[in-house]
Amino acid sequence: MPQSDYSFLKIPRNLHDLQILRDNLEVYTSDYTVQVLVGYSLVYVFMQTFMIPGTVFMSLLAGALFGVFKGMVLVVSTATAGASSCFFLSKLIGRPLIFSLWPDKLVFFQDQVARRKDGLLNYMLFLRLTPTLPNTFINVASPIVDVPYHIFFLATFIGLIPAAFVTVRAGIALGELQSLGDLYDFSSMATLFLIGVLSVTPTLISKKKA
Repeated sequence: MPQSDYSFLKIPRNLHDLQILRDNLEVYTSDYTVQVLVGYSLVYVFMQTFMIPGTVFMSLLAGALFGVFKGMVLVVSTATAGASSCFFLSKLIGRPLIFSLWPDKLVFFQDQVARRKDGLLNYMLFLRLTPTLPNTFINVASPIVDVPYHIFFLATFIGLIPAAFVTVRAGIALGELQSLGDLYDFSSMATLFLIGVLSVTPTLISKKKA
């Protein structure tokens, strides 16, 4: 980057930090798009891998810098890559961590996965689309409860699209946001929950037939 004060280059923790970052990166992004894309992707994957809070601000930044379509592709691909990295890292060393942080959630998740083996993709999609369990927990716990990676990958990639669309689209009007609560109004949350219910419906129907 050109010589300047780099104090704005930090992971945003609030909307004020994010707006400052956006203002400083807008012009640079148009001239050095590839460098910004690579830097953005590395930061997002790193944050997802090590469960660092703030990816919602990064998703907003993608919309502000790249627009809805490019921003969505960027967010979904980097979020999936980061979640996958977290999955494999947890598979290696995550068992003690998750037993200490979320013992009750782990028991619940393990029971649900065991009961839904035949419709596991639908169930994982439901979890990604609704706030039933935190995404961070799903990333860390999935390998511990024996969710196959291909199921985890598909559910993550597809399931993140609706929420990514809501967040990235909001990033275009970043200056109008007063708080993160403005992102998820009642209609947005209702839509995401409805999509989640539809994703798990085939599994429920097949269980009733059985």
